Amino acid sequence: MQAQARATDVPGDGLRARDENQLLAGLPAEEWARIVPHLTPVSMPLGTVLHEPGDRLTHLYLPTTAIISTLHVTDSGGLAETAVIGKDGLLGITFFMGADTASNRAVVQSAGEAYQLNAQFAMEEFARGGYVQRIFLRYAQALITQMARTAVCNRHHSFTQRFCRWLMLSLDRLEASELHVTQELIANMLGVRRTKVAEIAKQLEDTGAIRYNNGRIRVVDRAALELQACDCYAVIQSESEQLFRNL
Repeated sequence: MQAQARATDVPGDGLRARDENQLLAGLPAEEWARIVPHLTPVSMPLGTVLHEPGDRLTHLYLPTTAIISTLHVTDSGGLAETAVIGKDGLLGITFFMGADTASNRAVVQSAGEAYQLNAQFAMEEFARGGYVQRIFLRYAQALITQMARTAVCNRHHSFTQRFCRWLMLSLDRLEASELHVTQELIANMLGVRRTKVAEIAKQLEDTGAIRYNNGRIRVVDRAALELQACDCYAVIQSESEQLFRNL
């Protein structure tokens, strides 16, 4: 069953939306004028499930301060994270590829705000061509790269490397040094037991890379954290950075 993010009492502030989500930031004036009246600000509490596999996609979400994780759900109920979506992108890119139902679960990994956009209206804008079509297709490419490297990482790299890659990708999308997330959510996203999350967090804390307390992870030494990550992080970030070049 699809859960709805809560609309906020704050009216849509187009200028703020444009600044805070990178896909909106470069919109030409004409396209911006058409889209901004359709952006609805929504609050995204931690752990909110935005859709489950098979749910019909009626809205897209463009995070500003929230982070959304997409997870593959196995027939036995197992979970594995496939992508992290923050202010760099949107949830629902597959709608433009002809899929009107979700193939995965989408859950709020880090509480914050986002903008909701009607999927059918977004498709009409996409069909016009121009900037919206270009940037959405480029974002699709970046997301495909992230999903492919995440699959490789989950198969070939240690949990410590995977945890560091996930943590850095998440913090990059917040532009912050601290993340508030539960052990249970991390365990579900990375496909391990909660005890394993606690074990690795303690090891990283002992190296001085992070501080972990009451569901808050604060990076103390970013260089030390990067040393313990695999090259998947660098590949994903490089693709994401290229997204916004030469538009």
